[in-house]
Amino acid sequence: MMPMLRADLHVHTRHSSVSGNLRFLGSRDCYSTPADVYRVAKARGMDLVAFTDHDSIGGALELLDARPDLPDVIVGEEVSCVLPDGGVVVHLAVYGMTESLHRELQPLRRNAFDVVARLREADVCFALNHLLHFYRGQIPIERYLRLLDEVPALEVRNGTMLAAHNALVEQVARGSGFGIRDSGFGVRGSGSAVRGSRSGSRFGMVAGSDAHTLRRVGLTWTTAPGRTRDEFLANVRGGFGLPGGRHGTTATVAGDAYGVVSRYIASLVGFGPCDLSPAKRAACLAFAIVSAPFEFMPLLMAARSKAGERRAVETLTRYLERDHPALREERDALTLSKEREPFRRAGDSQAEPSGV
Repeated sequence: MMPMLRADLHVHTRHSSVSGNLRFLGSRDCYSTPADVYRVAKARGMDLVAFTDHDSIGGALELLDARPDLPDVIVGEEVSCVLPDGGVVVHLAVYGMTESLHRELQPLRRNAFDVVARLREADVCFALNHLLHFYRGQIPIERYLRLLDEVPALEVRNGTMLAAHNALVEQVARGSGFGIRDSGFGVRGSGSAVRGSRSGSRFGMVAGSDAHTLRRVGLTWTTAPGRTRDEFLANVRGGFGLPGGRHGTTATVAGDAYGVVSRYIASLVGFGPCDLSPAKRAACLAFAIVSAPFEFMPLLMAARSKAGERRAVETLTRYLERDHPALREERDALTLSKEREPFRRAGDSQAEPSGV
């Protein structure tokens, strides 16, 4: 029997260079070194280690330059792009990225459909990350969901997203109680709906921590059959991937934010990468000191983000329940199951051998 391998398929390093929230301060989105991410992921039982930095493959390449013999590194990238209809930002996780493909995608990122077309042409494994993370009603939900016509896989568990969000996306992926693909949200005529998969899903499924600090690396993961990295990714593409591990809360997001802020301040005083000129570093340090009484802001921002996420989940749920009244009962049962999971699996964060 083929062994089951485990990988956290959504992890950031210091190569996720500029924070969207602290752009004016020149803060990175993450300060974890690739070597530290690899070490922590392996210690927490990951058989394979994926690097999915924002619009960069630098994290994986840095580690492989230092250790070219590693057979368990997945070169990935979280590609930021935009829906031309409404300007909604979307993130696509790409696995098996090459330097040439990375370069080719950069001028295409203003149109998510152009990026998807190039990824299909390249025949690589990719998925749509955190379906509702950026959706806040910019366009009607039915128009936003046209994106599902184009992607072969969904991130059904993200370690920063709410359990209700993850559960709903997993239902969409599995076609549970409603046939998303068969109702016009599938890849039209492509036959890309996953057939005969062990998960029974209509989309491939991936999961990852979305860790921007080391504290959550490897606490959310994807399990799939395989003896090697390439077999694992082939089985994820074939719909045999299953999600595992933790969901997110306001505290999860705030904890990452405070972790990044603390590493940023440390870098300003010389403990970490020096990204700024001495003058700007001094100015940013002064700003950090003056703003110390307002250090509750990351928590408020996280709470606001989660409130918006809940509203987006409710919007999608209402839209789906309009034609499928049984969805609420199924969704509530799945959410309850996910929330109880940490109690059933107290050892999730510990290293475990691959199944046989």
